[in-house]
Amino acid sequence: MASVTIPGTHIQTLAPVRELYFFDTQSAVLPRPVSPLNAWRILMARPRPIMNLAFKLRDAISSVFGASRIGGFSGAVPERVQVGQMLDFFLVEHASETVLTLTARDWHLDVMTCISVSGHELTITSSVKMHNALGRLYMLPVGPAHKMIVRQNLKELVRAVA
Repeated sequence: MASVTIPGTHIQTLAPVRELYFFDTQSAVLPRPVSPLNAWRILMARPRPIMNLAFKLRDAISSVFGASRIGGFSGAVPERVQVGQMLDFFLVEHASETVLTLTARDWHLDVMTCISVSGHELTITSSVKMHNALGRLYMLPVGPAHKMIVRQNLKELVRAVA
């Protein structure tokens, strides 16, 4: 599926920002440049127990309504990825030295996570398009939690790269 690049950036989203149900973009300046895939590898190296619990809870509740089980993060990230490959429950839609775009699509919502780098600055952008009321209900707790998780991940990434 096509993505939209925000003008003047490497950031990709599911649609123009005004058409998104959820949009969050956060950046951090790293002590040294890191590729998007290496940033993902550092962040996924040790999945947090609370995240695993959250994914189990998500799967238990969402599957009752017919949403696909996603299982969470395994901590395994290959040395290289290519378009069409899966990283846990995410589909790789774009992979370059400056941008890694991952999507998860289901009947209730579509999610895109874009990790982009420009020099020492790394940006994580998440965009969501809704398909129905279940998607909206799902995002009520997930939206605010997601913003806090990304903020914490960026802080951890700065420490890990130092």
